[in-house]
Amino acid sequence: MARIRVEDPDICGVAAAIAVIDGKWKTLLLWLLESGPHRPGELRRKVPAISEKVLTQALREMETDGLVHREVHDVVPLKTVYSLTGFGLDLSRALAPLSDWGHRRLDRLAEEAAAS
Repeated sequence: MARIRVEDPDICGVAAAIAVIDGKWKTLLLWLLESGPHRPGELRRKVPAISEKVLTQALREMETDGLVHREVHDVVPLKTVYSLTGFGLDLSRALAPLSDWGHRRLDRLAEEAAAS
C-alpha cells in the first residue's frame, strides 16, 4: 500500500501531524527514542511484535519526515543508530497531552465496564 502524505497547504494542522505518525508503531517508536538513541536491534527487543521489515520501513518514513536522524558508523559490522531530531522531539512533546487524554479515556472505559 502506498504511503499517503498530506501536502495540501490548506489542510488542517492536526491532519498534517497525523500524516507523519500514521501506522501502528510510529508513536511507540517516538516514545522509545525520546529516552535517547537506539540501535534497530534494541528497538526490536523493546517491541517484539514488530517485524524487522516494518521497523525499517517506519524508521525510514520517520527519517524522511525529519523526525529521526539515522547515523551509520563505519565499523564491521555496520552500526546504525537512530535518534530523535529536534523536530521529532517537538512532536513527541506535543503528543504528551494527547497521551494523557488517552489514558484518562481508558480509565473511564474501565470504570464503565466495571460498573456494568
